[in-house]
Amino acid sequence: MNKCIYDDIYKNILNHTDEGVNVVDKNGVLVFVNKTSAEYCNSTPVNMIGRQIEDFYPNAVLLNVIKTKKAVLGEKIHFVGKKKYVCSSFPIERNGEFCGAYSVFRDVQEIEELNRRVIYLEMQLSLTKPEENMDAVVNYGGTLNNVFKKAKRAVGGIGGPRHSIITGESGTGKTMLANLIYNYAKKIGVISKNAPFVEINCAQFTNPDIAAMEIFGSEEGAYTGSKKKKGLFEQAHGGILFLDEAHTLENYQNLLLKAMESGKIRRIGGTSDISVNVIVIAASTRNLKDVLLPELYQRLAQYEMYMPSLKERSIEEKELLFDHFVKKYEQTVMNTRNIKYSVKFMPKVKEILLNAVYPRNVRQFRDVINYSIDSSSPLLEDIAGKKEIVNTVTINDIPFDTVDIKTDYDIKEEEPQIKLEKITPETEKIINKMLKEGKGPRKISRALKELGYDIEYYKVAYYVKTRK
Repeated sequence: MNKCIYDDIYKNILNHTDEGVNVVDKNGVLVFVNKTSAEYCNSTPVNMIGRQIEDFYPNAVLLNVIKTKKAVLGEKIHFVGKKKYVCSSFPIERNGEFCGAYSVFRDVQEIEELNRRVIYLEMQLSLTKPEENMDAVVNYGGTLNNVFKKAKRAVGGIGGPRHSIITGESGTGKTMLANLIYNYAKKIGVISKNAPFVEINCAQFTNPDIAAMEIFGSEEGAYTGSKKKKGLFEQAHGGILFLDEAHTLENYQNLLLKAMESGKIRRIGGTSDISVNVIVIAASTRNLKDVLLPELYQRLAQYEMYMPSLKERSIEEKELLFDHFVKKYEQTVMNTRNIKYSVKFMPKVKEILLNAVYPRNVRQFRDVINYSIDSSSPLLEDIAGKKEIVNTVTINDIPFDTVDIKTDYDIKEEEPQIKLEKITPETEKIINKMLKEGKGPRKISRALKELGYDIEYYKVAYYVKTRK
């Protein structure tokens, strides 16, 4: 095989690699460019060869190699816009004489974007995951103190752990309480440190038969296409099985009762019993006494805990929750970004959020606080190198479209950053006309939206207060 054929093979290989390859002579003139490199700078190898490399790569690492005649390894460089590459460059010598250099590089923008997304997801998971330590939330105080005491007794009594029921509106923290019970049981040695916590929302299944097969398992041939499968009871052996929206089990309550009374389950379609040791926690937004079999309810309701809605909690308790979520946000930023982050809410903003109505309860309250902090926070590109940041949440950062504010607040002049760019001379006339008719800021805001002007009521209130 002659040299020309070898050259063609090498070029073919280099043109099919994901890495960019550039070769220059000692004057920086390109003598070889592979397809990947040409695509990076929106050109072609034919157009690039014979021209200076800086015409296409102004910050080329090869330029340093030509000057120093030394290799550069793993150098990160920016090319055009936000493109970023990691590049290694090497000198080329022939018969001891320097005659050029070559680079091999690849785009790391996608990898770095993926890393950023992973960090973002870790942050969101940290902000929204249920609390794991009962001691960390017991200071919520008020309506929850008795709930936590009962929760501890459910698994920590001398008579042994008991099954239990948690009821309450959606978003009140039923899953959080189940997790707290689980971690407390591990802490006091009722279950092992490696004990499973298995959760299922029974309402996710439109067919109760499917829910039953998930919970109790199935044998091959139990139904068309069925395979041998462990159910959640078996998976939860030695730990806790949390059945959320347990009222949807319907026809299989007898199987659940048998499993709890005998400590044995039988897979759907099976003929033999399997021993299980499981603590069952059933949760529901409904009164389970009205929907469960009396025997099953009696078995579960040895300890029944009611999670109060946010509107049932005192303002002092809501303020403790508020401060807890803010501190959790600050700690999450420290854990994921290594930045000491201090979040301040302007007094009126905190007052509005504490007194708003949250139909989805604590979950919505937490999400609105997190959103408000998100909205006020600086962009990552603006905090490069900073290790400590103080941030203030203003009235502009509240997601008013997701919050039901109870009253028309008097927006004070202490809120200096309220933006009134949406209030034009045209909308001013409409607002002034409605004011003469005796309408308040909230009614004016609603009327404006019906006319096609999306102006939040608090901006109307601020305009009214500050107009001459």
